[in-house]
Amino acid sequence: MDNESILITGPEILDAGGIRRGSILIEDNRIADVSNTLSPGDADTVIDGTGKLLIPGLVNTHTHLSMTLFRGIADDLPLDRWLNDHIWPAEARLNGDYCYAGALLGCIEMIRSGTTSFNDMYFYMDHVARAVEEAGLRCVISHGMIDLGDTEKMTAELRESRRIIKECHGMADDRIRVALGPHSPYTCSEELLKETAALADKNDLMIHIHVSETENEVSEVSRSHEMTPVEYLDEVGVLGPRTVAAHCVWLKDWEIDILAERDVKVSHNPSSNMKLASGVSPVARLLQRGVNVSLGTDGAASNNNLDMFQEMKTASLLQKVNLEDPTALPAMDVFSMATLNGARALGIDAGLIAPGKLADIVILNTRRPHLTPWRNPPSHTVYSASGADVDTVICDGRILLRDGELEVLEEKYVMELAEAAAAELTG
Repeated sequence: MDNESILITGPEILDAGGIRRGSILIEDNRIADVSNTLSPGDADTVIDGTGKLLIPGLVNTHTHLSMTLFRGIADDLPLDRWLNDHIWPAEARLNGDYCYAGALLGCIEMIRSGTTSFNDMYFYMDHVARAVEEAGLRCVISHGMIDLGDTEKMTAELRESRRIIKECHGMADDRIRVALGPHSPYTCSEELLKETAALADKNDLMIHIHVSETENEVSEVSRSHEMTPVEYLDEVGVLGPRTVAAHCVWLKDWEIDILAERDVKVSHNPSSNMKLASGVSPVARLLQRGVNVSLGTDGAASNNNLDMFQEMKTASLLQKVNLEDPTALPAMDVFSMATLNGARALGIDAGLIAPGKLADIVILNTRRPHLTPWRNPPSHTVYSASGADVDTVICDGRILLRDGELEVLEEKYVMELAEAAAAELTG
């Protein structure tokens, strides 16, 4: 169904192309015009952008959305204990209703903090898709496959992935698409990885996978296959331009070369990597080699929120202190990672404020004490702003948040639903 036309008058505009001022006309689900000559009579709905900053919707390229239900249950632990002793036992009690509740909560958190698109790997993904459809966001979803060498389990995981593809791919006027989600090279058998690559090729689907997140993972894969994780995944055919590799912390130089040659898209998750003490991804080297690096929050159990503004600041500061170089990963570069690079990673025709692009737009209220004096939009957006500064959110040409008020979902109901689900799961 066509959306009403929307005109946003007079904001300052920031995208990967730079800073300018102009009004934006949205028709149906795309940007129709960006100009200084547009007038209020050109649209059904007019939004006053005076004193505000308009940016592309933020793109979160690695999440486990329903893990909002596990926020705060297992803090300050190493990854193996975090997973084995707490997260995986809790996940064994999940069902579709719980994942629906957690996904609704995550959608509201993302809308309120300016994320319009995300890449999600988890379980009961048809229930997650239903939540996303109701919320009005854009996403790529994948069923997280783990077989640990069990042939029967592998068959079941592939069957579930095929079911999600059949039921959810193209939902909500193509706002929801399906990828394949083998969890990692150490939790998936070689046969499962090869089957994944073949299925992705046959159906022109993305692959979403964790890669080289910890030293232990690298050691385990190297011991089992006499190759590094990137070499092994390349050998079995998983790496390619439709692959999003999350984390990529422990990389050798030749692995970066492979990622660049295969045009693999890397999702950098600095907050999660820091909290779990996994290490520091060589983002500067990846970017220098031409790898498309985007940003992800990971799940709310290891972050502990989905605020991409915090992720931008953390990403930049982490590279600076790690390299002892204050010029590393400057504001505009990390802003591009969170917008244009993310859109490219997910194959979304967005990430720029330009005619013809999808109307995924966020408006920030810049009249805040912590954003004053307003003199350097890229700097303020990355280093000073937070999700709380988001004023208005538009996704696919539809207003989801206006003047700080949600126009989709019942926030109080969703919070109560998620609170009850979390209590049953972890209480």
